[in-house]
Amino acid sequence: MKRSNAPIFWSMFGAGGMLSALFGPALVFITGIAVPLAILVPPDLMSYAHAHAFAQHWLGKACLFAFVSLFLWHGVHRIFHSLHDIGIHTGAVAKLCCYGGALLGTLIAGWALLSIGF
Repeated sequence: MKRSNAPIFWSMFGAGGMLSALFGPALVFITGIAVPLAILVPPDLMSYAHAHAFAQHWLGKACLFAFVSLFLWHGVHRIFHSLHDIGIHTGAVAKLCCYGGALLGTLIAGWALLSIGF
């Protein structure tokens, strides 16, 4: 029986889906509603200094990397499987474009977070 790499992609899809379901609405509320309208939070919560300090801390880097990369993998996996629903047959080229884009985005996110420094 031929081995499959599908469990790897499904696990990243599942992890990204869990993160987006649990933290996505909170992120939308905080960054899109609460901070711009100063509801329940101080107005300088999302200032450059605070965001930069968060991104420089090792735990902040880990959280940002997990959110960005897993959201990417979740979205790409949905797009890849939705291609079949709209009549585009997924082959090696579609798989390479979709998952290659997620891998590239993950590598760029890692590079950007490491270039910020500690």
